[in-house]
Amino acid sequence: MTRLQTLPVSLQNSIQNRSLLKVISGLNNFNPESVFRISTAAGLGGADLLDIACEPKLVELAVEASNIPVCVSSVEPKLFPQAVKAGASVIEIGNFDSFYPDGRFFSANEVLSLAVESRRLLPEVVLSVTVPHTLPLDIQAQLALDLARSGVDLVQTEGGTSSKPTSPGTLGLIEKASPTLAATFAISSALKESSSEIPVICASGLSEVTVPMAISVGAHGVGIGSAINKLNTQVAMIATVKGIRQALDSLKFFATINQ
Repeated sequence: MTRLQTLPVSLQNSIQNRSLLKVISGLNNFNPESVFRISTAAGLGGADLLDIACEPKLVELAVEASNIPVCVSSVEPKLFPQAVKAGASVIEIGNFDSFYPDGRFFSANEVLSLAVESRRLLPEVVLSVTVPHTLPLDIQAQLALDLARSGVDLVQTEGGTSSKPTSPGTLGLIEKASPTLAATFAISSALKESSSEIPVICASGLSEVTVPMAISVGAHGVGIGSAINKLNTQVAMIATVKGIRQALDSLKFFATINQ
């Protein structure tokens, strides 16, 4: 049995069907009210996985509010064990976007070292690792291969914060997502060529417009953060999650009828 097979069957199916929807509240979001709103929206909107800051009390809150599996994100592996005890199903190194404005960047060797330490601490827990988009694409692909060999179960991309769209509307949304889409294609292609079966999650800068593109370039699922977190009402959050859920389910439906 692989570690991914320890996850709830519904979550396993979403990964296998390339329709995983993960809602991200933010690695540095320790506000209980905010996490509660996002967690509730994720659960009611049909998300498969909820990604929150690595804090045991937030895990307990998120599990109760969302009723879906919870992933905790951090760059400090020592924080993971207590979060898992509190109910987290997945641990993740990343996301890194929040560190870049302060001039904090992560090298491939540092990310790999954090992954190895996390795996040592929790050998039986599903481990996801974000690949920094600040690395050249060939280095991102190589890091993904190294992570696969070190026992990582999921790889996630990023890039939305570095994108500077110049166009309005739909074209601007595509421009916003281009870095993470490019990373997803490069990483998924490298993993496929090496016969690795590690799923790739495309995250950062995505919208309803670009979610189908993420799946088409090799992603098994998507991570949505600011598209939901920036909204002012829970009704709007739920509607956005549902819209992305429907977009992913439509892709799954067309893939089924075309088989």
